[in-house]
Amino acid sequence: MRVVFMGTPDFAAASLQKLIDSGFEIAGVFTQPDRPKGRGMELVYPPVKELALRFGLPVFQPEKLRDGTALELLRQLKPDVLAVVAYGRILPDEILALPRYGAVNVHGSLLPKYRGSAPIQWAVLNGDKITGVSTMYLAHEMDSGDIIYTAETEIGEFETSGELFDRLKDLGAGLLVKTLEDIRAGTAPRTPQDHSRATYAPPLDKSLCPIHWNQSPRQIVKQIAGLQPWPVATMELEGTVYRVFAAAYTQNRTEKAPGSLVSAGKEGIELACANGETLRITQLQAPGKKRMSAADFLRGHPLKVE
Repeated sequence: MRVVFMGTPDFAAASLQKLIDSGFEIAGVFTQPDRPKGRGMELVYPPVKELALRFGLPVFQPEKLRDGTALELLRQLKPDVLAVVAYGRILPDEILALPRYGAVNVHGSLLPKYRGSAPIQWAVLNGDKITGVSTMYLAHEMDSGDIIYTAETEIGEFETSGELFDRLKDLGAGLLVKTLEDIRAGTAPRTPQDHSRATYAPPLDKSLCPIHWNQSPRQIVKQIAGLQPWPVATMELEGTVYRVFAAAYTQNRTEKAPGSLVSAGKEGIELACANGETLRITQLQAPGKKRMSAADFLRGHPLKVE
């Protein structure tokens, strides 16, 4: 089975590595163009490109997919199947129709839940206890194709999106290998999605960062976890905005208004939330400073509890 792999970030690189390790014939690798990064704005290879070059695989980085160039490249490569993982581009119908086994995608949710670009983050933000990965056949509409396999996993109470990414990329890589092996053997199932149950996971932006203290402690914990590694939750203390990286539950009650300072000490910075509950911030970052524990922060920035 000749495979053309299409992907860009670390999440996709894990799947490409697994295909290589499993002995699949990789006819070519498509990834997004190099992008400038850092203060020097130097061009940086996508993780998938770095991996492909390390194994001597041919790499293609078309700027566009609808001008016929990518289609002609694929005709020359003659893939039996396209394996698409976080490529970041919508494939035209003529590309989807080219391989005899179609195009197979790994998606970071249990479809039809969380179609879209940020399924892992929204599973954490919404406080889900279970998530997973799905393999499916790509179709014209985004993330709407027939499901092949799913694999579930629990989300830790304080697990960040970044930590969950690392687990799901490996879970997805293994599921992709199983999927392609079964497609090759003619035993892969094909289950249409229930489109009436579809939900969507739009991209994150910085408008999600400020913590609103009139929420429950769990909602705030999930906001803090879900917005890591980007764009990171924020809170305001004494007129300064801080990035917030970790929090802990308390058993305490307060009559103070949400957002009020309840206590500050070696265990952290305790603030009032909804319904008289409180939450303790345990890790934060001041502007221009490094991330630190709340206890270390308080040594240099004592807070007055009124």
